Amino acid sequence: MANMSKKYKASTELFDKAKLYDVDEAMALVCQTAKAKFDETIEIHIRLGVDSRHADQQVRGAIVLPNGTGKTVRTLVFARGDKAEAALAAGADYVGAEDYVQKITTENWFEFDVVIASPDMMGLIGRLGKVLGPKGLMPNPKAGTVTPDVAKAVVEAKACKIEYRLDKTNIIHCPIGKASFGTEKLIENFNTLVGAVIKAKPAAAKGQYIKSCVIATTMGPGIKVNYAKLG
Repeated sequence: MANMSKKYKASTELFDKAKLYDVDEAMALVCQTAKAKFDETIEIHIRLGVDSRHADQQVRGAIVLPNGTGKTVRTLVFARGDKAEAALAAGADYVGAEDYVQKITTENWFEFDVVIASPDMMGLIGRLGKVLGPKGLMPNPKAGTVTPDVAKAVVEAKACKIEYRLDKTNIIHCPIGKASFGTEKLIENFNTLVGAVIKAKPAAAKGQYIKSCVIATTMGPGIKVNYAKLG
């Protein structure tokens, strides 16, 4: 990093950049690197030995972390009738149909973090693919955001259910909590996410599955985790 800040430089001096740390030690170190004035998010980056260009090597899913992510999640639900009422009762922030399609397309409105839909609404939501897709907001059955039980999906989203998926470089990027959580809760979240990723290993994946694992704060340097011990 060419213009390294004093705080960032101080953080890099807390650990050996070449060393692979066990999870508990790495998590303790990453919490020490959280030097921003706000409560920084702790993020995990897992590089997998798969090829995301092949459909049979995709890794994608969603889980509820035991300690949440520390984020307040705003939900938009596309549903009608009883399902719409159930979504509202479950705590959805916005519930509707054509009205919200129009609001998004004409007003560039994106005051939400998760989009949930009942299956019968997908024909309508298809119009939003070009705007929701690039933002990672398009509802998907694999993520549990296209479901007949929209109320359950709202509850899970509010409990900070997170989606994990490969990017084009075969890396999964996910938040696992806030620095203020402390190491114990962060390790619980870490283990839950990594366990889900391991369980989701495609049958077509050959050789070493987890190639590398790094954890970092929003503003801090990455700390390498001993991936050989992750399973």
